Amino acid sequence: MDTPFSPAEGPVPGALLADSPPGVWVPDILPGFERQTIPLEVDEEGPNAATLIRMAPGDRTVQTHGDGPASGIPVLYVHGWSDYFYNAPLARLFAERGYAFHALDLRKYGRSLRPGQTPGWAESLEVYDDEIGRALRIIARDHPRRPVLMGHSTGGLTLALWADRHPGRARALVLNSPWLEMQGSALVRHMASAVLDPVVRLQPKNFLKLPRVDHYWRTVSAAADGDWDLHPLWRPQYAFEVPGGWLKAVMAGHARVAAGLGLTEPVYVMLSDRTVFAPSWRQDMTAADIVLDVEILAQRSTRLSRHVTVVRHTGALHDVMASPQSIRRQAAHEMFRWMGTYAVPEGPDPAGEPA
Repeated sequence: MDTPFSPAEGPVPGALLADSPPGVWVPDILPGFERQTIPLEVDEEGPNAATLIRMAPGDRTVQTHGDGPASGIPVLYVHGWSDYFYNAPLARLFAERGYAFHALDLRKYGRSLRPGQTPGWAESLEVYDDEIGRALRIIARDHPRRPVLMGHSTGGLTLALWADRHPGRARALVLNSPWLEMQGSALVRHMASAVLDPVVRLQPKNFLKLPRVDHYWRTVSAAADGDWDLHPLWRPQYAFEVPGGWLKAVMAGHARVAAGLGLTEPVYVMLSDRTVFAPSWRQDMTAADIVLDVEILAQRSTRLSRHVTVVRHTGALHDVMASPQSIRRQAAHEMFRWMGTYAVPEGPDPAGEPA
């Protein structure tokens, strides 16, 4: 029986967090969850950290199927740009089916954002190999089976590239509207790259002059047309400003995908059925992906692996799993059906080296 797929988790405070003590799980901002800081290197903005989140062991709101074939299979979820993990109901759906769900707020995002840092800043998506690897090693202490990697938007791109650099370490990838290409085509990416190159070489952290709109926030926030209580600093009404160097790093990832990754793991991609781009707010934005071009995403998905399943969901948002309840319920049903076939082994399942 499904846990009610409701986002009502109560209000969130509008403050940045401090590190947890080394190696210690502490109560999270989401009721029934806990977090652990993963210390990283120091850069020009100071010490970096990532944050691993899991359901608290004492949370009895979910009855897991501890003896099922999925029992103990870990799942690591990574968010997208200008975002963080807030989807507690999704975690509980995984737990119901026996999966050990974890989420990772990357450095300079969400729970990991610290004063004085440029939100979301990274010069290369490869920098995230450090926190992904450390997170998987922490998870493997309790759940040594090879993990399922789940990523939304830029997180989906990041995990696909990680899997390409670490072959055989994951059992499957579940990608929620992964940002695999610029809107339109590779030609748009090449043109944007040519414009960015001289700027990025001199001032990689300079913010691009892009339109400031809150359309996507309106589709997901309970303060507007959406369902979710969002932290005002971690998922602000107007997304983080975009540094040119960060966008250049993302486009380098797009180029790798376009050339073909050749993953051996099965890949599941969920998308909306349509994209709506418009300069001003329209009500039909609440039933479409208004961030990325789903047609180019569907095409690029086939470059990821020899085994790719693409599922389109009518009326879904850019974050399919944050869409209206009926859509995310159906999306979860189809995702778990696929996982039961391709992510849960029929025979012995040797533990994989996490990273």
